[in-house]
Amino acid sequence: MKISKSLIVICMAALTFGANAQVPKFPSFSAEAHRGGRGLWPENTIIAMENAMKIEGITTLEMDTHITKDGKVVVTHDDYLSPGFMLTPDGKDIPASDAKRYPIFQMDYRELRAFDLGTKPLAGFPRQQKIKTHIPLLEELIDAVQKDIKLNKRKQFFYNIETKCDAKGDGITNPEPEVFVKLLMGVIKKKKIMPYVVIQSFDKRTIQLIHEKYPDVKTSFLVANKKSYEENIADLGYKPFILSPVLQMVTEELVKKAHNDGVKVIPWTANKIEDMNALRALGVDGIISDYPDVLIQSK
Repeated sequence: MKISKSLIVICMAALTFGANAQVPKFPSFSAEAHRGGRGLWPENTIIAMENAMKIEGITTLEMDTHITKDGKVVVTHDDYLSPGFMLTPDGKDIPASDAKRYPIFQMDYRELRAFDLGTKPLAGFPRQQKIKTHIPLLEELIDAVQKDIKLNKRKQFFYNIETKCDAKGDGITNPEPEVFVKLLMGVIKKKKIMPYVVIQSFDKRTIQLIHEKYPDVKTSFLVANKKSYEENIADLGYKPFILSPVLQMVTEELVKKAHNDGVKVIPWTANKIEDMNALRALGVDGIISDYPDVLIQSK
């Protein structure tokens, strides 16, 4: 059978349109619940993410990841179990003298999961609801979020996932970047959420690897320094999808330069409405906040 060139063109256009139709559009303003909104619920937990999704206007769930001794990707921020809000499996405080007794990277997940991070009051966050819960696997959290989206017919949320690592911690508090990226991307690919993911890091090595090996994955460079916009971009070696500076770094000039390069600016961590309003006035593309309920009230 002969197929005309025009028919081939039409078919290719249809396929292209179909593929493009499946590509999710990143929010025009990314309203991000920092660690799931730790001002309201225990940080980096499934219940925090589920409650953040109930807040109309929140678009993105921000979270941190570590790797355990047995190679599991877990959602947690600190290198060590924190005496500030963690309790032992038998419900006891972790003494301040034991602040480095429990390194995530040196613990199997079964051991890690037994600790409670949701019932001890967290200083500085008096509104945080208390509930006994655990450090979740990333894949467990993704399953819960996607199930909630389907069950409650919610819009698809984006995931802003940080790799918690640095060169000084290699082999001590985190694996080598190649291992971290392989394990993290393995979960993301398995759960089929790659189009909805941003990988962020202060450790440029991990997002450089993502940029090289997975060029379609959005990356974000976290910064908190006195370098100029140009210096930070030169340090990274490529223009990321997002530059994510500490809020005090954000100026009209920085936003303008980033936008001229096609780079979005999403600062962290703004918790006061006056700071949120000021950042919006500067033209940022999103805000990361511990208080997602306050964030949606900002203008």
